[in-house]
Amino acid sequence: MGFMDDLRPETVLGAKGDVLEIGFGTGRNLRHYPEQVKSVWGIDPMTTAGVGPVERRIAESSFPVERATLSADERLPFDAGRFDCVVSTWTLCSIPDAHAALAEMHRVLKPGGLYLFIEHGLGRAERTIRWQERLNPMWSRFADGCNLNRPVDQLVADSGFELRSLEEFKGKGPRLVSHLYRGIAERA
Repeated sequence: MGFMDDLRPETVLGAKGDVLEIGFGTGRNLRHYPEQVKSVWGIDPMTTAGVGPVERRIAESSFPVERATLSADERLPFDAGRFDCVVSTWTLCSIPDAHAALAEMHRVLKPGGLYLFIEHGLGRAERTIRWQERLNPMWSRFADGCNLNRPVDQLVADSGFELRSLEEFKGKGPRLVSHLYRGIAERA
């Protein structure tokens, strides 16, 4: 997702305190976190320990970074209310059970804590939606579980979060994968 790096800074701008990053991947968000961040725990099913660019990004961070290799839709190994902030960037599309993952994010977030996200998902134009629905089964098989047609705003709201802000716009690339949702949700 390097071609989308210009959207990361604004997405993580409100992060503070102890942050849980779902879909940590190669650590591309690390350099964009503001100085209010005290630590980051990165969760990802992909193992990146020992990967040069990832290790450099972690070493260059001004705060401690920990990682765990696991899927976000499993029970997370953290107490309820452990984190001040949860962040996901282009992640919800490929988590097998997005509802379970969002429930876990909600559980480990402190009351009043923020969930900051940017995700691609279900478009708004009927023609785009029809193609997303039609192609999703095949796309998901070939794109490592990525789903084209998840209604991100609805998923977040249905998980007990209160959406404080939501912006929808077309990002780079074909319409099938470029309907973006950027938002801030609060654990009420």
